[in-house]
Amino acid sequence: MPPKAPKHGEASAPASGTSTAITFLVAAAVFWFIGAFAPPAFLGHLTVFVLAVFVGYMVVWNVTPALHTPLMSVTNAISSIIAIGALVQVAPPLTAGSGAGDRPETWIIGLAVVSIALVAINMFGGFAVTQRMLQMFRK
Repeated sequence: MPPKAPKHGEASAPASGTSTAITFLVAAAVFWFIGAFAPPAFLGHLTVFVLAVFVGYMVVWNVTPALHTPLMSVTNAISSIIAIGALVQVAPPLTAGSGAGDRPETWIIGLAVVSIALVAINMFGGFAVTQRMLQMFRK
């Protein structure tokens, strides 16, 4: 008889030491590969991104259900900042002679357009969820 899977919200068995060690070794190898071949500017941005993902995960993971609505509002505010940054990247450079020729314009504009689309979906969904949660508290 196979072991019973935990229900939603129940604690599951911790990962084995071997699988955890293999995961960390693979991650270390990937980060070493990136560090060995990536330009220094990319490494700085990657470090900030990884730290932001870690801090965001730790903050959101420990939120109680009573704080979900305020957290949605903060998420929408952060998404609007991301949208502004993406819009700035889509805009043409201010001056043509400011060293803008060495930038990968196609990649920058493509990623900015994708981020604007994802942020729009995130903001719309966040406001919809917030409105629905607030309606649940009304009589």
